[in-house]
Amino acid sequence: VQLVEGGGGLVQPGESLTLTCIASGSIGTSDMGWYRQAPGKQREFVARIDSNLRADYSESVKGRFTIARNDAQNTINLNMNSLKPDETAIYYCHLAFTETWGQGTQVTVSS
Repeated sequence: VQLVEGGGGLVQPGESLTLTCIASGSIGTSDMGWYRQAPGKQREFVARIDSNLRADYSESVKGRFTIARNDAQNTINLNMNSLKPDETAIYYCHLAFTETWGQGTQVTVSS
């Protein structure tokens, strides 16, 4: 299974953006997640959702970001609100069962 992210772009602080990850095959019952990597920093966890639709978030995004999955379409989304400049990063989709990563999509938050 391959993962392809989309939806990144340039937004101003406080604005919203929705990222989408499309899997080339079935994601089955695997946990799915979003991670991000800012310039000069390590990749960090953002959000995760399991097959029972239970979601976990990093403390820094809790209340602002929402992760969702559609198993019929093999997609996951990340809705991001009130974006901050320090959230500028490449955002990656992750399929836990096979440890598969997408190529990433750039999110830039800047005025």
